[in-house]
Amino acid sequence: MLRIGLAKLHTAQMFAWDGLRYFLAFARTGSMLAASKELRVNQSTVQRRLAELERKLGRQLVTRHGGSYRLALQGKELLQSAERVEMAVAAFERDVSACDRGLTGTIRVTTTGHAAERLRKSALIDSFHFRYPDLSVELVVSDRCLDLSKGEADIAIRAGEPTDETLVGRKIADVPWAIYAAQSYIDRHGAPHCIKDIGQHSIVLCDDPKMECPGTKWLRTIAPGARIVARCESGQDQVSLVQSGAGLALLLAHQRDDGLIRVIDNIGLVTPYYLLMHRDMQFAPKVRAFADFVASEIRTFRTSLFR
Repeated sequence: MLRIGLAKLHTAQMFAWDGLRYFLAFARTGSMLAASKELRVNQSTVQRRLAELERKLGRQLVTRHGGSYRLALQGKELLQSAERVEMAVAAFERDVSACDRGLTGTIRVTTTGHAAERLRKSALIDSFHFRYPDLSVELVVSDRCLDLSKGEADIAIRAGEPTDETLVGRKIADVPWAIYAAQSYIDRHGAPHCIKDIGQHSIVLCDDPKMECPGTKWLRTIAPGARIVARCESGQDQVSLVQSGAGLALLLAHQRDDGLIRVIDNIGLVTPYYLLMHRDMQFAPKVRAFADFVASEIRTFRTSLFR
């Protein structure tokens, strides 16, 4: 019995949570390449770490079919257990961060590329650093809603009503939508004079299947017969195509520095923006400091980012 107990203890010591990250990334993305991009490592590292995890567990998690990989039966059976471990580790890491009483280190703020660019160009980050000289703001730019429960960021500046019950925060702005075009497009095709004219023009959509865009839904209702010339999976790509003269686009009405012309205003569509944090982290000093700073500078914040 002693030998068995020691063997089990040895196996537990050899097992490391970090290996599960590679297994979960592969299980969620469905390919080694996609997992490597998500984890920001090369593909061979994912394959090597998965093989190492299989060796330590004594179980086959992944099988090869032709030139691709799939989850093995035991991999599928262990997936939920791995996700529970991930949640437990993330909760532990949040507890550790929340126990940090110092105002030092880095606060990671995630938002879209356009909002991040506006924030970077403003004086707000410098003002925050002046108020908290030992804290540094790191912008985590992504059109994807990063998971605050997994520590992918500390604070999110996000459009739309929050649906995740684990997040808390406050509304910081109501941003209207408007129809935009480049001057080159207007020179060739003219500008719409009212909402009814939109159906006669070329349209550039932001149509990410993983995200519900209010602007896209509105356009499909108002101008179902409009000619769609491009579908983009990111707002930045959409703006770039409109800048090139490809067509009209419905955009949040804070594009003043993108070289675009607002051709129709006041269309009756508004999207709220929220400052959000995980409920376990809302009283962590670093997170509280940034949230309180935004509250104290809310007028400047709204003007810099959303006007």
